[in-house]
Amino acid sequence: MYARIRDIEDDKGRCIRVSVAPHPAGVLVGLERRDQPHKPSILLSLYGAEILAGFLMSARLSLPNPMPDEATEGPFSARFHLVCQPEARIVVEQEDSFPLSIDAPLWDRLFAELCLVNAHGRERVRRADISVH
Repeated sequence: MYARIRDIEDDKGRCIRVSVAPHPAGVLVGLERRDQPHKPSILLSLYGAEILAGFLMSARLSLPNPMPDEATEGPFSARFHLVCQPEARIVVEQEDSFPLSIDAPLWDRLFAELCLVNAHGRERVRRADISVH
């Protein structure tokens, strides 16, 4: 059983917990704002986590200009939206969940963590596929 938890924090105390856990569909990537009283959280499939990683980098390169939203479908569907003003942030929305806001100072470290998470997750899925045959 594979599990991974990492906290990403900036110098102002903003914190996102990134967790990875097994799921019948592969692995799930959880994001939780640990610094906010209501602790908004979302769950993403590996597909959603890869889209978020790409969206983080695209948003970083796009600022100060806006960019189109992205969306994923499936059991853990999500919508990714860049807010440019007053402070840059990415808002991730999922049905029946409070929107999760990712402030720009967290983007680089979250991008790096998602690269690691996605690689580990794909390998776990690959190994599961091999063991089923």
